[in-house]
Amino acid sequence: MATSNVLSLPFRKSTQMSLATPIQQYISKKYDQHPDMFRHDLDVIDTLRRDAVNVREVHQSGIKKLQIYAGQLVWVGGKFPIDIGADFTWYPALGYHTEHPLVQNNLKYELMNILYNLAALYSQLAVSSNRGATEGLKMAASWFSQAAGVLSHMKTNVLPDLRMANPPDDMDEATLESLIQLLLAQSQECFWMKAVMDGYKDASIAKLAARVSDLYNLAGEAAMRSEAISSAWIHHMSAKHHHFAAAAQYRAACDCLEKRKYGEEVARLTDAVACANQGLKECKGGYLSKAVVDDLHGLKKRVEEDLKRAERDNDVIYLHTVPPKSELKILDRANMAVARVPPEVAEPYKFFGDHAEFGPALFTKLVPFAVHLAVSIYEERRDRLVNNSIISELETLTDRLHEILSSLNLPGSLQALEKPLGLPGTLAQHAEEIRQADALSRLQRGFADIEKLCSSDRAVFDEGKALLMAEEEEDTAMRLKHGTRVWTRPESRADPSRDGGAKLWNQAAEIEGYFASSTSSDGVVRQKFAAVKDTLAILAGPDRGMMDYIPNSRRTEIPESLKPALGRLRGAYNDVLRLESRRRKRVETLKNKSRADDIKGDILAEAARLERTYPSTAIVPAHFEDFFEKRLDSLYEADLEGLEKERADQDKALTEVERANREFEAQKKSVGDRGNVEREKALQRLDNAYYKYKEIVSNIEVGRKFYNDLSQILEQFRNQARHWVNERRKDARSLEDEIYMPPLASMTISPAPAQAPPVQSFASPNPSSYYQPQPIRQSLRDPPVEAPIQSWADNVAQQQPKPMTPLAPVANMQGTWMPGMGIKFGAPPNAGASSGDQHQGGGNQPPVNGTWEPSQGIRFG
Repeated sequence: MATSNVLSLPFRKSTQMSLATPIQQYISKKYDQHPDMFRHDLDVIDTLRRDAVNVREVHQSGIKKLQIYAGQLVWVGGKFPIDIGADFTWYPALGYHTEHPLVQNNLKYELMNILYNLAALYSQLAVSSNRGATEGLKMAASWFSQAAGVLSHMKTNVLPDLRMANPPDDMDEATLESLIQLLLAQSQECFWMKAVMDGYKDASIAKLAARVSDLYNLAGEAAMRSEAISSAWIHHMSAKHHHFAAAAQYRAACDCLEKRKYGEEVARLTDAVACANQGLKECKGGYLSKAVVDDLHGLKKRVEEDLKRAERDNDVIYLHTVPPKSELKILDRANMAVARVPPEVAEPYKFFGDHAEFGPALFTKLVPFAVHLAVSIYEERRDRLVNNSIISELETLTDRLHEILSSLNLPGSLQALEKPLGLPGTLAQHAEEIRQADALSRLQRGFADIEKLCSSDRAVFDEGKALLMAEEEEDTAMRLKHGTRVWTRPESRADPSRDGGAKLWNQAAEIEGYFASSTSSDGVVRQKFAAVKDTLAILAGPDRGMMDYIPNSRRTEIPESLKPALGRLRGAYNDVLRLESRRRKRVETLKNKSRADDIKGDILAEAARLERTYPSTAIVPAHFEDFFEKRLDSLYEADLEGLEKERADQDKALTEVERANREFEAQKKSVGDRGNVEREKALQRLDNAYYKYKEIVSNIEVGRKFYNDLSQILEQFRNQARHWVNERRKDARSLEDEIYMPPLASMTISPAPAQAPPVQSFASPNPSSYYQPQPIRQSLRDPPVEAPIQSWADNVAQQQPKPMTPLAPVANMQGTWMPGMGIKFGAPPNAGASSGDQHQGGGNQPPVNGTWEPSQGIRFG
């Protein structure tokens, strides 16, 4: 910067690491393929990274190294998740923390850094070009445009997918925007210089210069929003903005002279001088390079000479009215600089191939990560369709069927008549099934499993929530300790960052709701079990126990008048039983078909088709939506449509059963049959207990699946809470360290030397006026500026001071400064008054402390 009037981006630096190791580990854990299949690809990716991060020289050979590695990163991003497990370490290139690296497990972060270095290399190639010749200017303009294009690609395509709550300071949106405009301004400046060299018309050169000024202004405005652009660069952008505003007006004035618009020429030259003076104001503090300052002085000198000539000619010869600046026509702009994204960056897929520029794409034989996600999505969607939309509906129909039959005392009323003594055959089958399943023990084990899973899940959740509560207490304590004006970070429950406190506390509230709902459901199921536990125990016991439980009927023969109604009811009930049996077989068939529905082979073929059809597009699960819909429709649409027929068949069968049961009940009343009422009730209770057992078993399986699924959510919640709490604690320590940093007020100003140095003579009668305080720095980013001591009589020869005899004791001359005394910083006003009182009282004054405090002000002793 000391010798050039344009800027280039410095490289970001990284440490060496093996990217192959985390990729190998991820393949072995997450994929069905063995990592040894990709040994060559693993070696290549490490070589590409090593070559790319070692690009430090300004040479065109580095472009390909960076482009190839960036392209492979884009390709690999379609095969692996963004957080593959590689900790990438990079040091910032801009800002005030270039010695503090940022480590991220993020493939997009690695890509951002590589692309940034590619843009830096383009900018450095542009600066090193021979801009003293037109060919060199054309090349420099092209390099600057490509550098701006790479940064624009980063800002538009990579930064939104970075998945970082706070991007690096020198790669956030404001910084990238500033650098893009800066590089475009320098590219446009090359076109302006070429136009000057080639002798273009003044009007055309003015249009080019005006656009250069605009671009530098845009760069400066964006830089003010950035935390990484230094004050020196901001001053550079501002100076160049005013420089080219002056240059544009100067060329427009030259055009006015050619067109004999002498009054407008004077006005534009006047404005050019004002712009040049504005640019020279940026020289204060030594921020600008010598080349930029020389350019401004040279332009100002030339414009001032032309202004004197123009004013003299106009006043003496032409006598044209000089219009005010507000009436001057705004200069047109000619934009030549465009952010041009290199095709190797914009569409890297086109450069992969066995004989292509980037060589073969790595890990092509590895199934893309998006395909694995797509398989999971399909399986989840298929299971939801089969279980929730079909099987669940069928089970709901069956439950309704049993409720209606139970309300009709079926099959108890039939069994009581058909089998007045002993055990009905259907009941005996149910009892045998209960015994074989060890029903009571099975249900008890199921409840114990549910309780164990619930306790385990609750422990994980309580651990995660305890972390959040502990962090909230710590944050509250620090907020009370330091005050909200100093402790400015968001409160724990309001942290808006990704996976931050707001999200985690909301998740905690949702999970509490899950537990409340599941606990209530568990209680309902236990109540069901308690209601039928005794009856199930009878079913699970020996036949003798059931026979003792079921009273025998006194009637041994069925009246002839009752037999027709009994036959019709038995026929209708058997139709219902056949319907239920057919439904159970259908559910089992559907479950088997769902388990056999393996999509992996078909989805791999679809992925290969997509890669061939759209080689430049990374595969994502959304690309398989149409494929999913077609497959689900072809396999399960018939089962969905069969639900309506199943409902209609059940309604028809139940209607027939209800009609036959009404006739049966009416006939029983007519014959006065009262002997088997108790037997009916007992048989019905046992039958209801059997179906209630089946329902409870289903409920327990649903509960077990719920708690197993919930455990995964809770593990993720606890891990996110632990990570967030650790980050918050690190942030708290950093913030507290900043709070406890020594303030500027603690600076110690060295006392004046015992012997005063030689000073210049003063032409001013007020000696203290030689101290000229400097303006307050606009930003803490500005380096401290020493206040110069200057004389009002710059042209007076320097003289040696003569010894002076004091006119009075020093104690009586505290308000008068003498040159031989040097500069001393006195005590604050109150302290001074107290000191004077002590002197008057004859006491000894303690020595004044040499540490300056802001509240004391500055006094000359």
